[in-house]
Amino acid sequence: MLREQGRVVSIEADALWVETTQTSTCGSCRARSGCGQRALAGVLQTSSHLRILLGSQAGRNFSPGQMVTIGIPEDVVVLGSLAVYMVPLLAMLGLAGVAAGYGAGEPASVAAGVVGLLMGSLAVRYFSWRSRDNPRLQPVLLSEEFLSVN
Repeated sequence: MLREQGRVVSIEADALWVETTQTSTCGSCRARSGCGQRALAGVLQTSSHLRILLGSQAGRNFSPGQMVTIGIPEDVVVLGSLAVYMVPLLAMLGLAGVAAGYGAGEPASVAAGVVGLLMGSLAVRYFSWRSRDNPRLQPVLLSEEFLSVN
């Protein structure tokens, strides 16, 4: 399970909204001073807001600013990444190949590829929307820190 620390920013009856900050792996890289990625990562540090379903922990008291540890199953991350990258790519190549197989010219094959890319992207978006409340695919609350950070 992948673990990440975050700060509670909002509380709902059945869920928490947790803010996590994306960090770079520059601390473990050998080319620390010779890489522009480190400087860029320091400037463009972004945060994400994740909805964490509470399930059986819904009755517990949480407060904004409280630090929590969340976890996401590794297979969910791998399969999600695979779907996000491969489905549009395969749809693009498939439709372009079908168009070329039917004797379409290069512009028609390129247009079919673009349509396939868009259709694949929409398919991923639809699957993401349909599975938004699937507890198996959601981050889970692993632990909480009782120190509030304001």
